[in-house]
Amino acid sequence: MRRILVTSALPYANGPLHIGHVLEAVQTDIWVRFQRLAGHECLYVCADDTHGTPIMLKAQADGVTAEELIAGVGAEHRATYRDFLIHHDTFHSTHSAENRELTERIFRVLDGAGYIARRTIHQAYDAKAEMFLPDRYVKGTCPVCGTKDQYGDSCENCGATYTPADLIDPVSVVSGTRPIERESEHLFFTLAKFEAMLREWTRSGAIDGSVANKLDEWFKTGLRDWDISRDAPYFGFEIPGHPGKFFYVWLDAPVGYMAASLKLARDRGLDWDAWWGLGSTAELYHFIGKDILYFHTLFWPAVLTGAGFRRPTAVHAHGFLTVNGQKMSKSRGTFINGRHYLERLPPEPLRYYFAAKLAPGIDDIDMSLEDFVSRFNSDVVGKLVNIASRCAGFIVRGGGRLAAALPDPALYAEFAAARTRIAACYDGRDFGAAIREIAALADRANQYIDGHKPWNLAKDPARAADVLAVCTEGINLFRALMLYLAPVLPAMAENAARFLGRPFGHWDDAATPLLGTALEPYVPLATRLDPKLVATLFAPEGVASAAPVAPPEPAAKAPPPPAPAAATVAPAAEISIEEFGRLDLRVARIAAAELVEGADKLLKLTVDLGGETRTVFAGIRSAYAPEQLLGRHVVVVANLKARKMRFGLSEGMVLAASDGAGGLFLVAPDAGAAPGARVK
Repeated sequence: MRRILVTSALPYANGPLHIGHVLEAVQTDIWVRFQRLAGHECLYVCADDTHGTPIMLKAQADGVTAEELIAGVGAEHRATYRDFLIHHDTFHSTHSAENRELTERIFRVLDGAGYIARRTIHQAYDAKAEMFLPDRYVKGTCPVCGTKDQYGDSCENCGATYTPADLIDPVSVVSGTRPIERESEHLFFTLAKFEAMLREWTRSGAIDGSVANKLDEWFKTGLRDWDISRDAPYFGFEIPGHPGKFFYVWLDAPVGYMAASLKLARDRGLDWDAWWGLGSTAELYHFIGKDILYFHTLFWPAVLTGAGFRRPTAVHAHGFLTVNGQKMSKSRGTFINGRHYLERLPPEPLRYYFAAKLAPGIDDIDMSLEDFVSRFNSDVVGKLVNIASRCAGFIVRGGGRLAAALPDPALYAEFAAARTRIAACYDGRDFGAAIREIAALADRANQYIDGHKPWNLAKDPARAADVLAVCTEGINLFRALMLYLAPVLPAMAENAARFLGRPFGHWDDAATPLLGTALEPYVPLATRLDPKLVATLFAPEGVASAAPVAPPEPAAKAPPPPAPAAATVAPAAEISIEEFGRLDLRVARIAAAELVEGADKLLKLTVDLGGETRTVFAGIRSAYAPEQLLGRHVVVVANLKARKMRFGLSEGMVLAASDGAGGLFLVAPDAGAAPGARVK
């Protein structure tokens, strides 16, 4: 058993989480959940990054204290992560007693070992606001390319780096006045003293090869001493022995990883040194975005080494998230706030989509909303869930218990053997490859069911054992797939486990099929994404969607759709009572439902009319997902002449009502009406 401590980058506590934050947390959470399912001890800690000038100024603008600001934002961050099914063992704050304790301890060790230098610097100062200005609080014209409105550290247009003093016509972002220069003594961490260690560590496999190549550029230009102090006023920890000087946020922020794990260790009575001490045999992983590589792959391992702690086992970086091919931007309408998403859609479609796009490298990840809808509806609803919904009803009719043996053990053995390949993909963070492997297996499972057509076998009572056997195979193939997707779709997996009557306890559970056991009543596990609802993700923040969506409740049945309030229906031509009497309207139970490939509006239904089974193609796909229909009682025109369609033969018509505005509602008999009963 491996012992693993995992962190993801600390979100800054001056605003809500966006889906870029969610991407990283989902990546980390999937990896952690897989490790636990594989039987390893794996703990996941994170915290809010709470210090710095932006926090101080934001609090002033909001008329609250900095402590009040970060407390409110912290509660919001925790709720958003929780609602995206992110499970932290601890989610802490860098403004904590543990972080102050460790930051001061690290500083004293570094200072005593000669790794802290003192020197006087010239710094931009806002005389009106009476404060020194961080580089990004000074804006002006780029001295290299002449682009206006650039920050004081780098140009977004040409990429040049410089100091605020180099800007043309610099202006303070705080007061709008021209800053002046003032001298101040600052403390520096002497990063260059760790160059030999860093060159070796960055080529040890701890970081991706492309990242190591990028770091070579910094080695070639020379590692600069790192300014770890800031002048008052500043929200943070004051440096011991240096009144009016505060630790720069980029010193105490990564220490927040240690502090969060210290909080966890003290809460649970664990050995903190076993994770962070020099003799640690545990694994330590940081998941981050590629924009903060410098801090995590040079500055942070050097600080740990200088302070007498172990270095990370690896730092895993991902690329930026773009939306519809563009950088996330409020002005461009491509910015999606995490809570804004959750007001409209359940979390698991986004978790699945991110997993399908994530790979081990640092390439950027694009979220196409059209692809998002198509992939979830096709892979999860159309393939995965469809397996369970097609088989469950037949097993209930056969007594509700799985068969004692599989009819095709070789096929199941292929699915079970795939767990080794899929596990390697998860462990290597190639989630996209894992999803592709699982989706291909789902296709195999559906092909198996289509090939054996249990709905046709069920027409012959003598074939009942064959129906049960085929559906037992199908349910077991579904179980293996759901186990493989449990790290990605944890709520769905929990509901599936409840239906199967057996929890997903270990990754290797897939090796043994589920046989002879009773199933619980099947409840729809997922519903199709509505493209119109997904399009509202670009609605202005604070504008709720017309129909917020929540994950399906584990054991509750969805209520029938409300009747239309005031729909105007055009009158139809009159018919006589004799003409109406020619219609043979029967109660039918939907035994199976599936999507029709190549048809946007149709669902293929297998309906039971009380001993007789028919196939009906119904144009209700816009209103119902296949898994919503299983076992439902409807009214069928039983004497409608069969119609040959390019998808097959339709042997009747399912009655549905329309509200005149595009809504469709199946006509259902009263409770107790048995399949085959005539509607009068």
